[in-house]
Amino acid sequence: MRLILSAFATLALLSACSAAEETPPPVDAPPAPMMLGELDLNQPFHALGTEPFWGIQVTRENIVYEGVDRAQQRTRNPGAVIQGTTATYTATTDKGNALEITLTATDCSDGMSDRVYPVTARVRLGEETLLGCAASVMALSEHEGQEGARIVETKPVQP
Repeated sequence: MRLILSAFATLALLSACSAAEETPPPVDAPPAPMMLGELDLNQPFHALGTEPFWGIQVTRENIVYEGVDRAQQRTRNPGAVIQGTTATYTATTDKGNALEITLTATDCSDGMSDRVYPVTARVRLGEETLLGCAASVMALSEHEGQEGARIVETKPVQP
């Protein structure tokens, strides 16, 4: 009888080990949305402004500033500090300039079109302050060429 119980115990242990080996490793889940109004800060977004023309691309990894007749500046994305309806990114660019991006969940117009963006952006780069708007890259591409459009995503974000 002990021999039979011992055989069943050994078989059970071997089954448990082989079942564990067949289970695939967990896949990193995409980050949960981090919403600031209608903008998911965990998805790529673009802040832009006029007078002077400038743009900032923000991804989970990097922040890239570009302006007309200005050198491109880059930094790692340090993550946003969110307080109520405001998110702030603070970093130093590869050119040694202090960079502070403040996003506020209020509608914004770029002043050059009839578009309405879901977020207002204020950027301090060194001694300069730039004002503009922000929206997700997906929403901007969905509404490209549409005047008078509200720039928000109409398609669900894919994981």
